[in-house]
Amino acid sequence: MRRGKPWAWIIFGLGVVYFMIPLIATFIFSLRMRRDGLSFDAYLSVFGDARFQSTLTYSVVVGILAIIVGVAIVIPAAYVVRLRLPWLRQTLEFITLLPLIIPPIVLVFGYLRMYNTSSLIPLTSSAFGTDILLTCAYVVLALPYMYRSVDTGLRSIDAHVLSEAATSLGAGPVRIIYEIIVPNIFVAVISGAFLTFAIVIGEFTMASLLSRPAFGPYLQLTGTNKAYEPSALAVISFIITWGAMGMIQLLTRFAPRTAARTD
Repeated sequence: MRRGKPWAWIIFGLGVVYFMIPLIATFIFSLRMRRDGLSFDAYLSVFGDARFQSTLTYSVVVGILAIIVGVAIVIPAAYVVRLRLPWLRQTLEFITLLPLIIPPIVLVFGYLRMYNTSSLIPLTSSAFGTDILLTCAYVVLALPYMYRSVDTGLRSIDAHVLSEAATSLGAGPVRIIYEIIVPNIFVAVISGAFLTFAIVIGEFTMASLLSRPAFGPYLQLTGTNKAYEPSALAVISFIITWGAMGMIQLLTRFAPRTAARTD
């Protein structure tokens, strides 16, 4: 191990250089909006743009809704399959992997075909209905990450013993899930939530084809019309995404274990 440690640091350093040089170059380029020197004018222009504020707010709201819906669906499904229907586990894992196999553009065209104005559920006939469709689409897109986070959390606890103890004390299935199981897999749920948020913030295809004012299409539109602002937006998007990843690491390392309620 001692002989291998220098090589490990060399490989780690090469990886850091490979990822950081393009980011540093993008950051430096974003500071060159003034010809006479470096400045943060591009960032001031971005933050002062009303479309930046509205699209980022829209994506944050849709992301939070997608997290809530995803948690409400995935946790009960993973819990029931793990305790009551273990023979369905492989089928559920295959279903949750489909969003990684099927391209988003195929998914969104399927949604448009199923929920257009001439269908039985014409969600795309109104802006509110399209928002609901986009939220559900993001739930599906983040399903592989949310499910595996929750499943990993369930594997780390003895869900059978906790459920039996709660049942013996008179708790029902809903109370068992949301007052006993969820507190014990809270870090795993939060990890899935931040992964979902990171996906929603940078997603372009679905929001663009559904014509919703999301952050991803705004990034693309700005990149086609301006020079320095896209670099600033790329750095901001990187900070948001890696901020979410950093929160996952902090919660995993420092979050206290929550005791289950059995009263």
